[in-house]
Amino acid sequence: MNKYKKIFLVGYMASGKTTCGKLLATKIDFKFIDLDDYIELKEGMKVADIFEIKGEIYFRKIETYYLKELKRFDERIVISLGGGTPCYGDNLKLLRDGNDGVVIYLKASVEELVQRLTIAKNDRPLLSHLKSSESLLEFISKHLFERNSYYFQANATISIDDKTPQNVVQEIINWLF
Repeated sequence: MNKYKKIFLVGYMASGKTTCGKLLATKIDFKFIDLDDYIELKEGMKVADIFEIKGEIYFRKIETYYLKELKRFDERIVISLGGGTPCYGDNLKLLRDGNDGVVIYLKASVEELVQRLTIAKNDRPLLSHLKSSESLLEFISKHLFERNSYYFQANATISIDDKTPQNVVQEIINWLF
C-alpha cells in the first residue's frame, strides 16, 4: 500500500500534470485537486486575471497560502501544481516537509514543451506576449533551465516525452508501489 497521503505533481506548464493527475487519482482512488483551479475557486477569478489585475507577486503569495491549506487536508489527494509553484518562496520545502507527501516531477524536453505550448500559448499568462516560435523556444529553454534546479529536487522524476498519459501514470504507480 502507498504510504503517502499527498502526491504533488510538479513540472513545467503543459507537462501533463493535470491530465496525469486526474488519471492517477482515479486509478489509485485518491481525490484530485489542481492548485490553479483551487485558487480560481477561492479567489473568484481566473489565474490569468489575477496575474493581469493583481500581479504575479500577489499571485505567488496566495499560491503559497492555498498550498499550505491543501497540505493540511487530512485526505488522500493527488495535487497538480502550477509550473512555478515549487520555485517560489519556501514552497519546495513545504512540499517536502513531513512524511505523508511525495513530489513527482513530470519531465518534458524543451522540444516537447514547445510543441505542446505552441497550440495553447495564448491561454498561458507567462507566454501570451511571445509572437514567434523562435521566441517561444528561447523563453521555454531559459525558463526551464532556471526551474530545473527546483524540479530535480523531487522525490521521483518521470520522463513524459513520447508517452501517453496512461503510460506516465503507470510509471508513477510503479514508483509509488
